[in-house]
Amino acid sequence: RHTDSVESVAFSPDGRHIVSGSEDNTIQFWNAQTGVQVGNPLQGHTGPVWSVSFSPDGRHIVSGSEDNTIRLWDAQTGGQMGNPLQGHTNPVWSVAFSPDGRHIVSGSLDKTIQLWDAQTGSLMGNPLQGHTDSVWSVSFSPDGRHIVSGSSDKTIRLWDAQTGDQVGKPLQGHTGSVFSVAFSTDGRHIVSGSEDETIRLWDAQTGGQVGNPLQGHTDRVFSVAFSPDGRYIVSGSGDDTILLWDAQTGDQVGNPLQGHTGPIQSVAFSPDGRHIVSCSDDHTVRLWYAQMDGWVGNAPKEKIASSFSSTLLSTHSPYLAAHVLHNAQSLFTDMSKDLIHFQNDGWIVGPNRQLLLWVPPSYNKFLYTSQTHLVIPRGHPEIDLSNMAHGPAWHKCYTPVLKDN
Repeated sequence: RHTDSVESVAFSPDGRHIVSGSEDNTIQFWNAQTGVQVGNPLQGHTGPVWSVSFSPDGRHIVSGSEDNTIRLWDAQTGGQMGNPLQGHTNPVWSVAFSPDGRHIVSGSLDKTIQLWDAQTGSLMGNPLQGHTDSVWSVSFSPDGRHIVSGSSDKTIRLWDAQTGDQVGKPLQGHTGSVFSVAFSTDGRHIVSGSEDETIRLWDAQTGGQVGNPLQGHTDRVFSVAFSPDGRYIVSGSGDDTILLWDAQTGDQVGNPLQGHTGPIQSVAFSPDGRHIVSCSDDHTVRLWYAQMDGWVGNAPKEKIASSFSSTLLSTHSPYLAAHVLHNAQSLFTDMSKDLIHFQNDGWIVGPNRQLLLWVPPSYNKFLYTSQTHLVIPRGHPEIDLSNMAHGPAWHKCYTPVLKDN
C-alpha cells in the first residue's frame, strides 16, 4: 500500500496489471483483476514519483521523479535497468514511451522536453525548447511522428519527434496551466485538462479548438485520457470526482464516479475500454467500471446482496466492489471470490458470516441462478418494497432449516 499521495497510474498493454507512482518515493505493481499488490515496491527514486508508464510490449516501466531523474524498470522482476537517465535540471513531471518502444519523452519543471534512447538511456539531440514555464504533460502521437506537450504557460505545443522542431503555433485557449494532454487513438484529436477547470478538444492537424470547452468539474482538471475506441474521454479533478464525456458531442456521460476523498491526480482506461483506473491524494488506487451508454461496464454474471440495514451493496466478482449506498463510496479490498453464500434457512451471508439479507427459502431459487445477469442502469432506479416484509420482526416469516437434505 502507498503511504502518501499517488500521483500516476497506468495499465499494462494486456490490461492485467496496473503500475502506480507515489509521493512515498515508490512504484507499486498491482493485479488489475484482484487488486492485490504484486511483488515488492520498486525503490530507487529519492523523491516523489510523478509519472509512470509501460512500454508498448509491457516488459518495461519508465518513471519520472522529483529527484530530476528518469528510471527504467523490468516489469517482470521489478529490477532497475541501467543507470538513472539524467539531463533535466528540475523535477520530471511526465514520461512516456514512443509507440515502437524505442524512445522515451519527458517533460520537466525546467521548461524543457527531452528525448531519450530507451535502449541505451542516452539523450537524443538537444532539449525541445519553447515553453516558458513548467512542462506538466507529454505524449507521443499514435504513429510516433509527433509529441504533444502541456505547460504552466497555458499553451499546448506540437513537436516533430524526429527533428525536435515545433510544429505550427501554440494551441491557445486555456486560461490556466495545462496539466494533462493526450492524443486520440487515431491521432486526429488532442484532449487537454487544465487549471481553469475545463477540458478542451483540439484538431491535431490544424491546431483549432473543436467545439466548446467541456465543463462540469468544479476544480482543476489534473488528468485526461481517451478511451481506446476514441469515443469517450475520462477526466480526473481536484474536486475528487471522475467524469466521463462523449468525445463527439462533448456531453457528460452518466453520473460522476465518486469515492476518492482527495484530488484525483491520474486516470486511465484499460486497453479494452471496460475499466478506468484512478489515483488520488487519498493514498489509494481505485478501479471502476466505465459507465457507457447507460451501463456500468458489461453486465457481469455475478451475485448481488444488500446488507440488512440497506446501506451496503456487495457483489460477487474477481474483486469485491462494495458501494456504500448513502454516499456512493467505492471500496476495493483483496477478498476471496466466495463472498456471498445462500443458506438453506434463507439467510444470505457475507465472507465473515455476517448477515446481509434474508428471503423466504422457497423464493431463494428465484432470487439468484448461475445464469442471472446483473444490470445496473444509469440514474436512480426505484424499487417497490411496499409488499416486502422488513424491519426487526423478520422472525415472523423466518423458516428454520436445521439440516440439509
